[in-house]
Amino acid sequence: MERKNTGKKYNNEFKKTIVDLYHSGNSVRELSGEYGVSDVTIYKWVKEFTPIGLGEESMTPKELAAIQKENLRLKQEVENLKKGYGHIREKITETDLTEFIEENRNLYPIQRMCEVLEIPRSSHYQSLQLVVSNREQENKELTNKINLIYLESKGRYGAPKIHQILLTKGFSLSLKRVQRLMSKASIRSITKKKYRPYPSKEKVIQLDNLLKRDFTTQTINEKWVADITYIHTLKDGWCYLASVLDLHSKKIVGYSFSRSMTTELVIKAFDNAHSSQKPSEGLVLHTDLGSQYTSSEFTQHTQNHHIKQSFSQKGCPYDNACIESFHAILKKEEVNHVQYLDYQTAKLAIFQFIEGWYNRKRIHSSLGYKTPQAIEDQIRNAA
Repeated sequence: MERKNTGKKYNNEFKKTIVDLYHSGNSVRELSGEYGVSDVTIYKWVKEFTPIGLGEESMTPKELAAIQKENLRLKQEVENLKKGYGHIREKITETDLTEFIEENRNLYPIQRMCEVLEIPRSSHYQSLQLVVSNREQENKELTNKINLIYLESKGRYGAPKIHQILLTKGFSLSLKRVQRLMSKASIRSITKKKYRPYPSKEKVIQLDNLLKRDFTTQTINEKWVADITYIHTLKDGWCYLASVLDLHSKKIVGYSFSRSMTTELVIKAFDNAHSSQKPSEGLVLHTDLGSQYTSSEFTQHTQNHHIKQSFSQKGCPYDNACIESFHAILKKEEVNHVQYLDYQTAKLAIFQFIEGWYNRKRIHSSLGYKTPQAIEDQIRNAA
């Protein structure tokens, strides 16, 4: 047997080529005989240069060893930081930790932050739900106080004066927060700013209130009311629900849920209602003066379907009280009890509430303790 040249030095390129040939199907004996390298050496090279698979990534044992060494160093640094963190942990509240994690969720994985901060992920979400729920409840109570002051002033007070009155009553909040809550509740002062003419190419259109709080009807698809409400999710932030309600049956005849509050959102909700109900010409659709409903695109869309648009008076949320009532029911019976993870989770929950519960199972005292769907079915069967 020919003795292999054990004293020869081989460069890495040669070694890797032998390993590649081995992986391509050549046996160690064939490679040893052809290239004069001992079997033991070839096996050693195969072990050294065969990449270790890590999904789509791979590395050699040498590279793996370097990473393990670096990982050990990082672990030691983390342990040192944990020791320092342990001394100040008692001074940090659960709320502080929750707010820190939420502020940095786009930079680091929540699971990793929870591990480093030594807080169970379930505890974080429970704390987050409590923080969000407390804020929502506080906003609800503040809005009620704001509305009471507004009504007592007969609509004369705007945000600055209402803010001052709240401060004298012991509330601690900013003017911007009062303005935001008033805007969300469509509460506006009747005091008008001094008119100053500005050149404009757009024609000012008078928006009529055809409904005038006359919510009475003789049958379905005479009068619809529509509005948009906000629903919060942990991952995707605020999402928006546009709803259309029939005043006779109290049924949600159409709705749309989106990450953005756009004209397309209300058009989709209207289209869903129109396609499912197929109303006759002359139907009145009442909304507030939101930019989505007053847009030329939505107006043209309703005109194409021979729908009469009606609008609430400025600063009068009661003009659209029926749809506001539905959204309040939605929040009270569903949204306020759950913290949705993301848009898809909330979308499914809204579908289940409207289609599975509100329209078909929830009885209404104003309907003789019948469901909205039962009222509609009764009318259609009698036609």
